[in-house]
Amino acid sequence: MRDRRERAGTLGSRAGGDRRRRLAARHREGSEKAVERGSSAEFLIADVLDLDTLDRRFRTALDCGVFHVFDDRERPIYVASLASVLEPGGVLHLLCFSDRQPGDTGPRRVTQQELRDAFVDGWEVREIVPTTFVATLPGGGADAWRATIARLG
Repeated sequence: MRDRRERAGTLGSRAGGDRRRRLAARHREGSEKAVERGSSAEFLIADVLDLDTLDRRFRTALDCGVFHVFDDRERPIYVASLASVLEPGGVLHLLCFSDRQPGDTGPRRVTQQELRDAFVDGWEVREIVPTTFVATLPGGGADAWRATIARLG
């Protein structure tokens, strides 16, 4: 599970020194750009499987390539973690690798049904549409799903 959490962008005692420094640098860079652009966006670093430690609630959450790194056992933990910080009526925007992507290299492929099954209790899957996950892969990207999921309550 450690490798999956690190690939998902977590920072903490599990992350190695080089990775911790790179994540901290990205955090600073994002925060500085937000200030330069007059944005009130906040960039936080936390364990995605334990977000309630933030002791905060948000109206919007972004998942860009996190969901697909978790196995079937970890997915409910991740969804519960999101539920702990997304306020009722809040919206999750999720981008994950799609089962439509040919081949078997790269991250685990996700079906629309897997997304619907993961976000069934206390959630409303409003939309799942095909898109491209732009990445440093041959061809410049991979087939992906872009999902809009609301927290009920």
